[in-house]
Amino acid sequence: MTDIDKIDRKILRELSRDARQTNVKLAERVGLSASACLRRVQELERSGVITGYRAVIDRSKLGAGFIVYVTVGLSSHTKDSLEAFERAISQSPDVVEFHTITGAIEYLLRVEVADIKAYKTFHTDVLGVLPHVSSITSHIVMDSPKNERP
Repeated sequence: MTDIDKIDRKILRELSRDARQTNVKLAERVGLSASACLRRVQELERSGVITGYRAVIDRSKLGAGFIVYVTVGLSSHTKDSLEAFERAISQSPDVVEFHTITGAIEYLLRVEVADIKAYKTFHTDVLGVLPHVSSITSHIVMDSPKNERP
């Protein structure tokens, strides 16, 4: 594990807010010279703390603003059934992230589609045809008062 000090944490916080800001602006915001700031950012990248940069896309502008968190339980917990489920879900463009979780269910999916009708199609034609799916629970997002997801 890399030692992260208070200044590194400021750098990470600022970059997570705006990774496109110039190094000079970042240095001003964290109280360093531009060269010292650049060295720290490069070290955070080299050490793997910063793993990359990406565009944050407002999927609602692309017609996919209906967000549903879906919990999925499987009837079989073999390695083959878990891998088959993960392969199938990985191929769906409507699933923007999914996680294996502990508890009574195996997976938590974040699904982003145009509307409830599109979600019903996903529910029926994607999840509904997968072997070993034993339970599906949908949680429709009404609002996101705090969302720091990159």
